[in-house]
Amino acid sequence: MFHDINYGDKMKIVITVGGSIIIKDNDHKKFKDYADVLKDMNTEHQLFIVVGGGKPARDYIGIARELKASEAACDDIGIDVTRLNAKLLIMALGEDAYPKVAKNFHEALEFSVSCKIVIMGGTEPAHSTDAVGSILSEFVGADLMINATSVDGLYDKDPNKFEDAKMFNEITPTEMLSILSSKENKAGTYEFLDMTAIQIIKRSNIKTLIVNGEYPKNLQKAVTGEIGTTIVSDHR
Repeated sequence: MFHDINYGDKMKIVITVGGSIIIKDNDHKKFKDYADVLKDMNTEHQLFIVVGGGKPARDYIGIARELKASEAACDDIGIDVTRLNAKLLIMALGEDAYPKVAKNFHEALEFSVSCKIVIMGGTEPAHSTDAVGSILSEFVGADLMINATSVDGLYDKDPNKFEDAKMFNEITPTEMLSILSSKENKAGTYEFLDMTAIQIIKRSNIKTLIVNGEYPKNLQKAVTGEIGTTIVSDHR
């Protein structure tokens, strides 16, 4: 069974925010909009945020590839960019955030004792932002993980390319692994949830919602209402 959640209690929530969402327009507005919502949520819940790299990360990774860097070295470049985005979100949150970017899961757990919002980016090569979020959820014993992406949920195919793409209201980790089994796993080319993330969600029964992160208030709706795609237990 997935974690039983009493929505009246303070929950431990991990939120992964794609870089393509938060750094999309290269301005401060999305950071501020996210900060406003996260501050509000933090009054009721304990928050951990994992920030992606977005286009800046892909641009730098592209340069590294042209320089014949290894995929691990390309990942390392991407990690640096995610941490820059994390620093910007900390700036937007001000005193509500722990002032340092957590570089690993032990630091994230340590920083959370402050009751401040804990922000981190990537951790090590071959782990996407979503894999980091899943591992972090497992590590801190999160009640809920919210994956903020660029579409309304998980589709059977890319909704930006196919008009007949269908969104799943619910899906199991096993079903997701089947759909994503043919996807590439190069630096900077991850789907909204990669193999590692899904396998961790499966083994630890982490309640997970995939929502449209273009609208930061969807994070609040994910906690209290029906929105996006819910990853449910294989034993539903």
